[in-house]
Amino acid sequence: MAGFTVAIVGRPNVGKSTLFNRLLEQRKAIVDDQSGVTRDRQYGIADWNGKTFNVIDTGGFVTHSDDVFEREIRKQAKVAMEEANVIIFMCDVTTGITDLDADVADILRRTSKPVFLVVNKVDNSQRQLEATEFYSMGFERTYFLSSMTGSGTGELLDDVVTFITPDMEDANQNVDIPKIAIIGQPNVGKSSLLNALVGVERNIVSDIAGTTRDTIHTRYNMFQKDFMLIDTAGIRRKTKVNEDLEFYSVIRAIKAVDESDVVMLLLDAEKGITAQDLSIFSLAARKGKGVVVLVNKWDLVEKATNTARDYEKTLKERLAPFSDVPIIFTSVTEKQRIFKAIETALEVYENRTRRIQTSVLNEVLLKAIEAYHPPVVRGIPIRIKYVTQLPTHTPAFAFFCNLPDDVKTPYRNYLENQIRTKFDFKGVPLKIFFRKK
Repeated sequence: MAGFTVAIVGRPNVGKSTLFNRLLEQRKAIVDDQSGVTRDRQYGIADWNGKTFNVIDTGGFVTHSDDVFEREIRKQAKVAMEEANVIIFMCDVTTGITDLDADVADILRRTSKPVFLVVNKVDNSQRQLEATEFYSMGFERTYFLSSMTGSGTGELLDDVVTFITPDMEDANQNVDIPKIAIIGQPNVGKSSLLNALVGVERNIVSDIAGTTRDTIHTRYNMFQKDFMLIDTAGIRRKTKVNEDLEFYSVIRAIKAVDESDVVMLLLDAEKGITAQDLSIFSLAARKGKGVVVLVNKWDLVEKATNTARDYEKTLKERLAPFSDVPIIFTSVTEKQRIFKAIETALEVYENRTRRIQTSVLNEVLLKAIEAYHPPVVRGIPIRIKYVTQLPTHTPAFAFFCNLPDDVKTPYRNYLENQIRTKFDFKGVPLKIFFRKK
């Protein structure tokens, strides 16, 4: 999915976060939301009627000045106009139309993007009547709902997903060459890596964190290799984000992950892996992207006999349970192992597109299941009869058994480890499903 993004905007306390949580948690196929990408904004992936899209809650400004408050809300509306594909503008029926609502509405009327005016907290017939005043705001798409109870959200989502066109869903698959996104926190050497690979000063490089504001696409076609490199702005912790330009950078970095097949996550060797690095890693993994971890600035680290081995062991412990990830120690300034990094990323791309014949899968995995049976549930043994790889864009496997709902995480992990041991899926997240035989 090529980054179709829905932004929820509006003044504080109208229920944006409640709607955001409902969009993410109501559907069974939804992944966990990623909290705190910029300030208190939240980002997640929702699914409705088989269509997947990004949702961004743009609320939650920590400030005590009414003037700054209003200025920030106007900024977020403008950013949403620029970057989102669809805008949900939320108001509160209990307060009626406020001056700030009218101000944001005035900004949103200038966009050509679809704007859905959502009047929240409409949960009885009296409020249904009161909500009619919002028709005066002049938005063609106006919806009355209650994000707390969920009433009315289905009609809203039915109309939102009509804007996800087939070419948006298939954009990744229509590109013949691999797309590799370079992501990581600010000032870890992302732009320097791209410049070193292509041999020209393609990107501005600076010690000032946040130099790269946009995603930059560069075609690499040398040494019998052809792929697209995507350099992104750094994704910062929310406490470090102090300007609205960062919101542009974050949305574009998220879209770069959406566009890519493989993500190269750069770490600073001296700082090690941080909580924010883990958030970026899990974001890419949840989206089913191949991942290669580059420990950059390795030339600045004091080394003993087993420094690299110990460093890698610690990293894999932090990345668990998805620890089957290539880890490469690089120095972009010294050009150490940067071409090995690209070769590894292309290998991960091949792994991500690997298809295993059903007959081979069953021959190998049924033996592994026979060697270590699933646990007995309520006196009934779980019997897995058949396994097949699903026709998805990322590796996914279905195991057919008599009690699919009773297979627990430890046995799921065992089956994933068996797949990884017998077949080469290094660097690629695997999805495993259990279905009724």
